[in-house]
Amino acid sequence: MVSTNAPIQIFFFPFVGGGHQIPMIDTARVFASHGAISTIITTPSNSINFQKLITRDQQNGLNIIIHTLTLPHNSADIIDMSSGPMTDTSNLLEPLKHLLVLQQPDCIVVDMFHRWAGEVIDELRIKRIIFTGNGCFPRCVHENIRNHVQLEDISSDYEPFTVPNLPDRIEMTKSQLPIFFRDPSVFPDRLKSIKQLEEKSFGTIINSFYDLEPAYADYVRKELGQKAWIVGPVSLCNRSKEDKTNRGKVSTIDEKSCLNWLNSKKANSVLYVSFGSLARLPHEQLKEIAYGLEASDHSFIWVVGKTLNSSKIEENGSANFLPDGFEERIKENEKGLIIRGWAPQLLILEHVAVGGFLTHCGWNSTLEGVSSGLPMITWPLSAEQFSNEKLITDVLKIGVQVGSKEWVFWNAEPEWKGTVGREKVELAVKKLMGKTEETEKMRTRVKEIAGKARRAVEEGGTSYAEVDALIEELKAQRVALEA
Repeated sequence: MVSTNAPIQIFFFPFVGGGHQIPMIDTARVFASHGAISTIITTPSNSINFQKLITRDQQNGLNIIIHTLTLPHNSADIIDMSSGPMTDTSNLLEPLKHLLVLQQPDCIVVDMFHRWAGEVIDELRIKRIIFTGNGCFPRCVHENIRNHVQLEDISSDYEPFTVPNLPDRIEMTKSQLPIFFRDPSVFPDRLKSIKQLEEKSFGTIINSFYDLEPAYADYVRKELGQKAWIVGPVSLCNRSKEDKTNRGKVSTIDEKSCLNWLNSKKANSVLYVSFGSLARLPHEQLKEIAYGLEASDHSFIWVVGKTLNSSKIEENGSANFLPDGFEERIKENEKGLIIRGWAPQLLILEHVAVGGFLTHCGWNSTLEGVSSGLPMITWPLSAEQFSNEKLITDVLKIGVQVGSKEWVFWNAEPEWKGTVGREKVELAVKKLMGKTEETEKMRTRVKEIAGKARRAVEEGGTSYAEVDALIEELKAQRVALEA
């Protein structure tokens, strides 16, 4: 029997993909900083990605632990942080069950993509909290489309429709919706299991902050009736240069050379371009981006991740899919810096030289861009990213749309329908990075939001209070069980 005065013990079970793993790790660290005992459940290979980070936290006095599960015999460890949402992690079922039988925490925070985990956790009567990896706004948009829009009545994929019942006027098209919205026969069992995982849970932890989307935070709780703790932006727990550098994989560029290049640039003069850890673009699209960036005549850092048709790239990393002479020209005129693979994103976004962010609108990147006070060029591709774009451009009014219209699977082979031409890229970059009255208003707005983000996670802030509220609720639950 655990003493009612003992610290609350919370297990965190992140997904393998970087877009979900990284914020869950940060969330565990946030709760440890509030006095909880945070245990991160992972596999041996995945623990390597954040071991240094956690070791520093431990040295700083935080009660945070990494527990590695022993994999079943002949079971492969999934270590690719670019793993997609449908990756099967059910080989971890028996190891997780064994751990929970031996150690019963006050609750376990489980990622929504561990679709199989609900049953084993519920069987042991452990409180289960869901981590979805997105914010309040896209949740409200998707729920209202799912429940109140007859998509079959909309004749064209490109005909705008208004999402009903929302605090703001939000227009979408069918082409911008996930394929499983348009075709219920796609992944029905997997989507059903994800929904059941959330419906039977104790509640949801949301990586956002109240002042970013207040009307939608209220909507989630009051209109959708969902219990939620809004505790972000959790990325702001990374305060040291080491923490910001060591998130996720080891960076493929030397930190000093990257910062030295940025230090040579004027304030707000550099555009940071990244499509996240998951998205894969075809070579034709990368060429259009290259031509557009070059024609804009603005400085940029471009993180080129995995591509479609990756097998065609030489093993030594030769960029044979970029225009001939492109890299030589941008190196000679010092206009651009190419990073292949993993980049120290937080360090770059927070640098004074960076004045804008071309993003795929993944929720982590959206939050990190906002928290760094950067206006954005929005280029959504998949998941809930088209909804996030609407938040950035239509609600917060801190971004410029590049003109992406087609929702695609993150690894959309062999067909790619969403190519955006170089002219649109050039136009969007010039619009965002130019010194117009409209751009300056965007910069002012996003700087104000960034200030609210930082205040939210400090003592007295809304997110800080939400973390404490969950801990106190778990304490009360423990007392009630032992009464």
